[in-house]
Amino acid sequence: MEEFENKFTKVASLLGDKSRAVMLWCLLDGRAYTAMELATCADISAQSASNHLKKLITAKILSVEKQGRHRYYRYSTSEVAQVIESMAGLVSLDDEYNRVHTPKSSAITYARTCYDHLAGEISVKITDALLKNDIIKTLENVYKVTPIGKKWFESLAIDTDEIRLQKRSFAHPCLDWSERKHHLAGALGATFLMMMLQQDWVRRKKDCREVIITAKGKIELKTRLHLEI
Repeated sequence: MEEFENKFTKVASLLGDKSRAVMLWCLLDGRAYTAMELATCADISAQSASNHLKKLITAKILSVEKQGRHRYYRYSTSEVAQVIESMAGLVSLDDEYNRVHTPKSSAITYARTCYDHLAGEISVKITDALLKNDIIKTLENVYKVTPIGKKWFESLAIDTDEIRLQKRSFAHPCLDWSERKHHLAGALGATFLMMMLQQDWVRRKKDCREVIITAKGKIELKTRLHLEI
């Protein structure tokens, strides 16, 4: 037990540093970054960023991939990204540890990426619609695709059986920090977002995590999920 506590304390201290926290938050857009780019995000020197990144890699929080002259950093697993995103839920606690109002509505709270899946108000609404239309159902804190859902996803060229083969969570609820409700995450959530991007239902905004719901996307969501956006 003492060994576990020591390891937990070490991880907590890594995440508690301001510069490292900023770099980890930037990586939530799902893209890989160079040390210089992360240094710029955290407003620190390249040498300082390199030292922070070495610690995060040693702790297996981040992984690094070399391409040509550059080294690119990203989360080691999607589960790590989920932990970082979930931590944002603590922001709603004020100095006296009392709950405050939901964050003011903005582009980032309406629609954004959460590592590799969709998040924000729109994502919660889509997930609620998937549940309401019996496309997915909640079972033991995970999402299961129903027979109706299997055909629904197939109509979008999404093979749920193939997705299950991935070495990661298939589909699980992810607590949205701005909505205080769950949205769809896991391999299915990632594939669903990829499809929406490829089919131009949503578009990424440059240099940020915000996404825009297109006119086509609004029509598709209304037709397929009876969801008014």
